[in-house]
Amino acid sequence: MRKTKHVGWIAGAATAVLVAAGGITYAVADGDDSGMKPPSAKSADAGFARDMAVHHQQAVEMSYIVRDRTENEDVRRLAYDIAQTQANQRGMMIGWLDLWELPKVSADPPMTWMGMGDMASGEGGALMPGMATDAELKSLNKASGKDAEILFLQLMYSHHMGGVHMAEGCVKKCEVGVERRLAQGMVEAQESEMQLMTDLLKERGAKPPS
Repeated sequence: MRKTKHVGWIAGAATAVLVAAGGITYAVADGDDSGMKPPSAKSADAGFARDMAVHHQQAVEMSYIVRDRTENEDVRRLAYDIAQTQANQRGMMIGWLDLWELPKVSADPPMTWMGMGDMASGEGGALMPGMATDAELKSLNKASGKDAEILFLQLMYSHHMGGVHMAEGCVKKCEVGVERRLAQGMVEAQESEMQLMTDLLKERGAKPPS
């Protein structure tokens, strides 16, 4: 299983690099941002790119974990879609930070750009709201079959809730048009996936976290 997971990470990383290159080109060519100066290190644009890249990385990790813990095709397909989409988007955001010549890490707490730096950490030591804790990731790694499916769907539902909240913040605060559009796309896609997760949980006699 370890080898399979490693191959998946390589595939996701390669895709992210390719999309990052495309994302940079798109950002430069974006007409309504023509002549705009690169955002500052403390801007919402930079903060969202940094924080969502970290947020997405964990979603990719959880998706590859559950892929190896269940044989259910519906859950595996959802996990694959999440892993590929979020690895691609992560590559775009890291590419923009490179383009803007801005650091990929900040001394400020996560979500400071949203005015939430003093309360960004989630329950149980999660880095940001919606993110799974180390203990939850260990539980997912140990689970299998239906138990793994339910835990993954519940953790990813919470993860998407946090992601939607951050993306909505970028839609309101970011100034780079292509980034705002990416954030709006995240909101729509993740809300749709949350409905699918609710349906998959119901099939298993479970519910999303409240």
